[in-house]
Amino acid sequence: MNSAGLAPSDPTTPSERRAAEVAESYPPDLPTQPDRRSTVPVDQPLPPVDEALAASAEPGPILASGATADVFALDDVHVLRRYRSGTDACSEVHLLRHVVAHGFPAPAVLEASGPDLVMERLHGPTLLQALAAGEVSLSDAAGILHDLHTRLHAIPAPAGWGPDHAEAWPQVTSGSVVVHLDLHPGNVFLTETHGPALVDWANARTGTPELDVSLTALIIAEVAVDAGGVYSQAARALLAAFLAATDVDPLAELDVAAALRAQDPSLVPGERELVPAAAVLVRDLVQVAAHP
Repeated sequence: MNSAGLAPSDPTTPSERRAAEVAESYPPDLPTQPDRRSTVPVDQPLPPVDEALAASAEPGPILASGATADVFALDDVHVLRRYRSGTDACSEVHLLRHVVAHGFPAPAVLEASGPDLVMERLHGPTLLQALAAGEVSLSDAAGILHDLHTRLHAIPAPAGWGPDHAEAWPQVTSGSVVVHLDLHPGNVFLTETHGPALVDWANARTGTPELDVSLTALIIAEVAVDAGGVYSQAARALLAAFLAATDVDPLAELDVAAALRAQDPSLVPGERELVPAAAVLVRDLVQVAAHP
């Protein structure tokens, strides 16, 4: 892999191991390859899913496995996202259907029951994979992240969403827009049908654009501050480009974002210790840009 990427082929530091795990979790389709869903027009419903297969204990090959859920292939146009703990995904479904209805590029939810979500299958590489392959420049990647934030934060909070949904995020005050809270290159698919599309909505809720942007900056900064990291320089350049592109103040809720990252149970050993230094780097880059 070349220096344009963020996931090293021989990861040696915590953030690089995490980036490599994310990059390897999805099939390495390239954006130049035909999208296997291209025969299904975007404005038409997906074909029906095999209900028996979706309900089975082993519905199909695992496409990705995260901290809390697994994603199984059902067929070429459907996947099953299943929470291992049995957590009810109704709040995630509520927000995901809301943003898709507003035209945001994200997978459609076809069916939902308890911990199971039958969703549209997206084809293409992740933005992280495309960076690793040199298919996307750092400046273009920063622009993609900025555009997804801008489009998402233009979507108002759905009616009926309020403090009752805040148990999992006690530090986060409710806001007037939808936020993803995990928007990074590993969660962006580059598709031909939707363009860059955002996946993994487990953390989504209502909040402020400032918090969402701060979390993206912190996640990238963790790679940049990882001592001895092969791709720390590339991550620093991506972070600087992203901070320059955003029109949201990333410092307004940086402390809250750092507190959320520090308590995230999905962080690998050694990754949590990078959060304070990552927050300092974000703050330093913003201040340098403000006083050239």
